[in-house]
Amino acid sequence: MSEEMTELEERVMAELENVTDPELGIDIVNLGLVYGVDVDDNKDAKITMTLTAMGCPLAETIVSDIKSALSELQDFGELHDIDVNIVWDPPWSKDKMSRYAKIALGVPD
Repeated sequence: MSEEMTELEERVMAELENVTDPELGIDIVNLGLVYGVDVDDNKDAKITMTLTAMGCPLAETIVSDIKSALSELQDFGELHDIDVNIVWDPPWSKDKMSRYAKIALGVPD
């Protein structure tokens, strides 16, 4: 996420901090699972993310939680469609976690 984000993309990221990984109890942003947020001119959002493990049994739950977290932005017409694109490259590692997540989970920095 090196490119500068728009205000709406930043709001989407803030809402994604309310989506918790059910197994780890930490939000998907601080876990480093969200690789990018892109909102186009039609107000369609594309969230590019990964999971901690391929074949995660909670993938559908996390995608559903993302759409639920962003539903208020949809209700007010700020977003239209929401597409969650799960990728495996680059692979997730503990290095992608924020300092907060590492402390919360007892992972050495």
